[in-house]
Amino acid sequence: MKPRLASLTCALLLALAPLAHAVTLKVANQGDAVSMDPHSLNESLQLSFTGNVYEPLVARDKKLGLVPGLATAWKQISPTVWRFELRPGVKFHDGAPFTADDVVFSFRRVAGDGSDMKSYTSSIKEVRKVSDLVVEIETLTPFPILPDVLTLVYMMNRAWCETNKAVTPVDRRKGIENLASFKANGTGPFRVKERQPGARTVLVRNFQYWDKVDGNVDEVVFTPIGNDATRVAALMSGEVDVMEPVPLQDVARLNTSPALTVLQGPELRTIFLGMDQKRDELLFSSVKGKNPFKDVRVRRAFYQAIDIEAIRSRVMRGAATPTALMVAPGIRGFVPEMNKRLPFDPEASKKLLADAGYPSGFEVTMNCPNDRYVNDGEICQAVASGLAKVGVKINLQAESKATYFQKILSRNTSFYLLGWTPGTYDAHNVLSSLMATPTDKGQGQFNLGSYSNPKVDELTLKIQSETDQPKRNAMIAEAFKLHADDVGHLPLHQQALAWGMKKSVTLTQLADNMMFFKWVTVKP
Repeated sequence: MKPRLASLTCALLLALAPLAHAVTLKVANQGDAVSMDPHSLNESLQLSFTGNVYEPLVARDKKLGLVPGLATAWKQISPTVWRFELRPGVKFHDGAPFTADDVVFSFRRVAGDGSDMKSYTSSIKEVRKVSDLVVEIETLTPFPILPDVLTLVYMMNRAWCETNKAVTPVDRRKGIENLASFKANGTGPFRVKERQPGARTVLVRNFQYWDKVDGNVDEVVFTPIGNDATRVAALMSGEVDVMEPVPLQDVARLNTSPALTVLQGPELRTIFLGMDQKRDELLFSSVKGKNPFKDVRVRRAFYQAIDIEAIRSRVMRGAATPTALMVAPGIRGFVPEMNKRLPFDPEASKKLLADAGYPSGFEVTMNCPNDRYVNDGEICQAVASGLAKVGVKINLQAESKATYFQKILSRNTSFYLLGWTPGTYDAHNVLSSLMATPTDKGQGQFNLGSYSNPKVDELTLKIQSETDQPKRNAMIAEAFKLHADDVGHLPLHQQALAWGMKKSVTLTQLADNMMFFKWVTVKP
């Protein structure tokens, strides 16, 4: 063999060496990640999946603690200014270096039109470049939990976005797509090899990744399987290695299999109902000329018509914890003494409706996903059944999240179901995103029924800046009480996680339901 040919052959063998014993992980979920654009949808599965491709400045470890990500260090240099030192030597999947220009661009993109992540930047006044590897973030007011807020703000490459006409995010409300919907160029441990929306997405290892990978997976094949029975059959037959969620009725059966196991744990997500409280007339109701949800008596009547214990025991088979709060235990600011639901009382509900001028009830459409949360369609059916008993006829529209989110995020709804995990693990996120009066800057972005209480808004701003923890907790409790007295939303429960997998798979289950493939090991 000639020397040059020999050297080329060796180089080729070295390039292919990582693939010689490639390990493939086959994952199924009840729904799909609806886009590869990391700023297009503020939803856990979406952020979990794209979080394997893109990365934030500040990351989280296996215990959800803050750790350096694309920033190696950060500090407050004044009450409203934070300085972030960027990690040197990081490259995007196309080989471009990661710099401060990409950070400034990414934050501008997140705060811009079409972004579903605006709520994470609503407190930010400016992001500026100090040098190629240093940026400063200035907030509107002192914001001590800024690093927590940044863990879901993923960095994109400015030049790639400009070249591919993806400078603005995919707008899920308008159904607008661009190349970032299907292609990706992140800094993460995996890159997108193949994207077939609704069918399958293939990720492969980024062997130029800057960090150590605590796992052995080289390829991930992600398949959405909406039907519960089909998803279980795929796991039992070996067609997939990991799937979630496990249908509650199948947990015990899968646990008896010698080759399978179910990993269960509490989730920080709260499932709740929202109501349009802004329009003078509901879009989808038999009531004309007024909006019944503007009356607190009607909202309270709906609350007391819901048999939460029946939902917990029958629909959720015990795998749910009823709640009166919009945050779960484990979230900073949770107030255990306030976690007492209004009693289930159909007679009281009927009286409240009569007092509000609806002695015979009324008709309203309820929007619900059927492939996003655990038994979400069945939960909505149970709610509809309870309301029917007090005279409220629910026209239930259950659909795939692929179309559901587009509908409700555009506020094209009167009554809806949603789940929420605070990405900051702090109560301020819920107050700012779900309870504060909506603005065009991202505040109240997911307050889809436009609940509004000026005192809650005032407290939310104060909580954002307060560093005295007891004082801050007292303000959080006050805001939660105002919201509860207003019956601003109808909290239901925190669901439990249930991931099914082969016993040959080792992974980390986080309470926020994020699945990071760099922490997965598949044994032969």
